[in-house]
Amino acid sequence: MTVGQQGYRVRRARTADVRQIKELVEPFVQQRILLGKETVVFYEAVQEFRVAEDASGRLIGCGALHVIWEDLAEVRTLAVASDWVGRGVGHALLDRLEDDARELGLSRLFCLTFEVGFFGRHGFADMGSETVDPSVYSELVRSPDEGVAEFLDLARVKPNTLGNTRMVKRLS
Repeated sequence: MTVGQQGYRVRRARTADVRQIKELVEPFVQQRILLGKETVVFYEAVQEFRVAEDASGRLIGCGALHVIWEDLAEVRTLAVASDWVGRGVGHALLDRLEDDARELGLSRLFCLTFEVGFFGRHGFADMGSETVDPSVYSELVRSPDEGVAEFLDLARVKPNTLGNTRMVKRLS
């Protein structure tokens, strides 16, 4: 394993990482910062995840990129182990997810977050009342995905999103 000067590396997640991802995310679920997910949901989405691991192979961070539409994806489940906060892990994961988004041909990223300062430093801004074209809206509203509902600011997700800020970034 090649670990950079920072003492960790970012890579694509594997199915063998799912249980560690769930353990990494759990403290944030308990704090009501992230929504809890069943283990099966992590397996279903493992290809969306990037993970950061230290020199011993322990997962110290994770994040996912979930495509919503032809030009739009959501940054999801971005989490860093408490003993690694402030050491650039979250930044490295977000940078990698942005690179992935560009590779996919996306031009916008969305997130729903309490960490407004962190995402703001990465070029995200409060999306306020930003909307999508009515024809796109009519397609998106059919999705059962909670992230799409959050992006659209639908009433059915309001209890889970209180205190969060809907943010968007335009990629160059």
